[in-house]
Amino acid sequence: MKILRLPILLGICLSMALPLLSQEAQGDEAGFRQYRGQVLDAETNDPLVFATLTLDQYNISTVTNSEGGFLLKVPESVTDAMVEISFLGYKSRQVPLLQFSPEDNELLLEVSVTSLPEVDVVVPRDATTLVKETLRKVGDNYFNNPTKMTAFYRETIRKRRRNVSLSEAVVTIYKTPYMSPRQDAMELYKARKSTDYDKLDTVALKLQGGPFNALFVDIMKYPEYIFSEDYIDDYNFYFERNTRIDDRLIFVIGFEQKKDVAEPLYRGRLFIDGEKKVLTSAIFSLNITDQDMASRMFVRRKPANARVYPTEVAYRVDYREKDGRWYYGYSNALLEFKIDWDRKLFNSVFSLSCEMAVTDWELNEAGMPRNRERVKTSIILSDEALGFADPGFWGEYNIIEPDKSIESAIRKIQRQLRREDRNSPGKLP
Repeated sequence: MKILRLPILLGICLSMALPLLSQEAQGDEAGFRQYRGQVLDAETNDPLVFATLTLDQYNISTVTNSEGGFLLKVPESVTDAMVEISFLGYKSRQVPLLQFSPEDNELLLEVSVTSLPEVDVVVPRDATTLVKETLRKVGDNYFNNPTKMTAFYRETIRKRRRNVSLSEAVVTIYKTPYMSPRQDAMELYKARKSTDYDKLDTVALKLQGGPFNALFVDIMKYPEYIFSEDYIDDYNFYFERNTRIDDRLIFVIGFEQKKDVAEPLYRGRLFIDGEKKVLTSAIFSLNITDQDMASRMFVRRKPANARVYPTEVAYRVDYREKDGRWYYGYSNALLEFKIDWDRKLFNSVFSLSCEMAVTDWELNEAGMPRNRERVKTSIILSDEALGFADPGFWGEYNIIEPDKSIESAIRKIQRQLRREDRNSPGKLP
């Protein structure tokens, strides 16, 4: 039976844990300024997760974390730029960079909702027609030139609510035109990790594919993994509601697999520009109906005395616009799963998440990297990265601000590593 799924996402290896070695890395933060703050709902003061801050004139951007917090790094030579703050379903704002302070910037966005389309927008006959037309118009609406992007990537493992592993990387994405059949390529620029194996029940969880897990969620570039021609008619598409973003009418299209389809497909929402037929965002999850089949899809290796299966597999992708063309800007993936141990009363519950945000881009005039310089699609980032580093490690590169819970876990692990270093001659300071 053929299973439609993203090709690598969330392959997990479970094996005996190995000791963690630490290695510090230094970075130079001279030549730029950084601004921290939070993006909130103007009425409720709730944090807005995955809101985008962009300096369009310079192709610089960042994304808020799960607490609405952000860290924006800007070259010192940039002084008169406008920062655009946007979030799905809210009115975008433009704030002069000169009005930002280094810390405690509070940015409020107002909800923007409409129930009826404008008279100059032709409403499609049905939702399926709109989705198929959007997929056909990829060449008209998305980047048609090779692009070189800088992106920040993070993957996190939690046992129940406790952080046990964190890996981060800056990568270079060589994005091929959206109409090109060639696959995107990546280079690894910097990477670091920190893992507290004491909380992993003597097993080490590893995510196979690293940043490709996030990159392949770009469904306009890789529609064959979700809405291939063989499978798109196995879905029911339907209109849910309308919203307005920057004076653009956005149709919210729900979708789910038809009841007579046995293969596990996806369900979720597509946010489509009603006038230009552009997919601006998508949120979807795998329909897990067979735990054993789901286990075979995602678990690469496991202990013989354990049954491992996912309970949730979810994705999100957001696109951004530049001069009338759209491009991949942000995506994330989440896997929650259980480990049932033989002869143990209680099971173990883990969640593994990864996210990637494009923070800078330019036209690619140099061509693709050589094969030996490319990141392999089978990469396990935690095996490639060094130990965790000081806060200046990333230098001028924009990152996704860590959650407070992650920061707390990092500080705890760093203290443990420093104690180990003091007691173990020969380790790097």
